[in-house]
Amino acid sequence: MELPAALYEPTDDGYLATALTIGPWDPGLQHAGPPAALLLREAERASGIDDGQTVRMAFDIFAPVPVGPVHLRSSVVRPGRRIELLEAVLTAADERPLMRLSAWRMRTRTDGPSPEMAAEHPAAAGPEQSRPEDAAFFSEEVAYHRALDWRFATGSFNAPGPASAWTAPRCALVAGEPMTPLQHLLVMTDAASGISAELDWAKATFANVDLLVSLHRPPRGDWLGMDAVTTLGGTGAAQCSAVLFDADGAIGRSAQSLFVEPR
Repeated sequence: MELPAALYEPTDDGYLATALTIGPWDPGLQHAGPPAALLLREAERASGIDDGQTVRMAFDIFAPVPVGPVHLRSSVVRPGRRIELLEAVLTAADERPLMRLSAWRMRTRTDGPSPEMAAEHPAAAGPEQSRPEDAAFFSEEVAYHRALDWRFATGSFNAPGPASAWTAPRCALVAGEPMTPLQHLLVMTDAASGISAELDWAKATFANVDLLVSLHRPPRGDWLGMDAVTTLGGTGAAQCSAVLFDADGAIGRSAQSLFVEPR
């Protein structure tokens, strides 16, 4: 099976989504992970802190993103030499905002206090000892689930309940350039509610309306992971939360608000 080399191809005025962005709910709509990473890339390109780190990313998903051409714009909401707030917005053909990112960045320091001892690693096993698995609920053979190499330390894509999984990129975010660890983290993290689903994919939808990622340090290395759990509210809402990690340990947390309804 031949896969596209990237999630997006650059165009004269934006980007063209490839089949690797296709989500699980509709073959014409993107999974939110790839556009989240594309928004982060756009925001960091507008940054005025060259040696900074992005510590909080809040994504609002106004509407599903079609698989096709997308456009982005960014702005510096709060400039600063040590701390800044950036915003990036993604639109499609009609220029209607579909996703928005608000991102705080801070200047990187090397003289700050370090933890006295390492915490226990969130994953029960490393990627080499974890189980490879493909998601069975995508309608298309080539779709988002092929963009990453998935290895499950606990749980499963294809069974309900909490799960802990490692991923490594199988493609670039934008053709012609390597995917950074932070971009990889965002391509992955929106799938936290997918690996920890509590409902049958064939009987219910549970798409998220937002994604919040908070990091105490940047991700490192090729393999990143998340330990995720979904909690049903019983009122048509649910929440997914995850601990995010790399080979050296935890790096932060994510949260998603889910809108739940029967198919």
